[in-house]
Amino acid sequence: MDLSLNLDPLPAVLVEPIVRATLVEDLGRAGDITTDAVVPPGHRSRMDLVARQPGVVAGLDCARIAFALMDGAIAFTAEVEDGAAVAPGTRIARVEGPTRGILTAERTALNLMCRLSGVASATAGLVAAVKGHKAHIVCTRKTTPGLRGLEKYAVRAGGGSNHRFGLDDAVLVKDNHVAIAGGVAEAVKRVRGKVGHLGKVEGEVDTLDQLAELLPLGVDAVLLDNMTPATLAEAVAMVGGRMLTEASGRVSRESAPAIAASGVDLISVGWLTHSAPILDIGLDAA
Repeated sequence: MDLSLNLDPLPAVLVEPIVRATLVEDLGRAGDITTDAVVPPGHRSRMDLVARQPGVVAGLDCARIAFALMDGAIAFTAEVEDGAAVAPGTRIARVEGPTRGILTAERTALNLMCRLSGVASATAGLVAAVKGHKAHIVCTRKTTPGLRGLEKYAVRAGGGSNHRFGLDDAVLVKDNHVAIAGGVAEAVKRVRGKVGHLGKVEGEVDTLDQLAELLPLGVDAVLLDNMTPATLAEAVAMVGGRMLTEASGRVSRESAPAIAASGVDLISVGWLTHSAPILDIGLDAA
């Protein structure tokens, strides 16, 4: 199984509305009254986006679009690409043009870049932790509202892969579905009666007994939730390659190697997108 993805840029039509809404939120009802009072019209500057700490960059297009929306005369020149590892002091991009537009767009550009670079950096750390094993690090739907597409892109920038993007692109039969249906077999039967032939189906289990019940049902993947590495290894042996195995729960950089050593195909991690710390990036006068 190869989940490697090329880091193609997101279409601008998906990114621009998010950046625009973020700028509008910041501009409020009167615009940047501080910058407009302090900076004379026509004043120009050259500034650099600089990494303050080591990490992996993501979100360059967000910054580019933020500056362009504020003033089309601002030139944005990236010095690295998304997915690049940077050291403290690395110049990520240079921004040149009307100072008012640069300073007004600064916080929007940095908020998005710092957030996405933080997700990419956290992902890269977990990817490095499981190196040598077949397991792929994947994200979940535990994303910041409104930023899912960007955050999942950032996971790819960090070397990870994506789980489902929403409720409509794959089936995940969870414990509440099983309880309401009266059993995992009935839940999967109902799914098969509703979902087309192209829809992938995954079932969630907490125990090996539940896994044994799921195995004959012909699902595409199984989510092994909150199992110890030893139990995960037993589960992988039971599956015997008949479906993808995904481990979830209690995943950290410290625990990831043992989880990966169990032989699972995937390790899904919610905190990559809901709790990853930002990568500190600043805007400095060149």
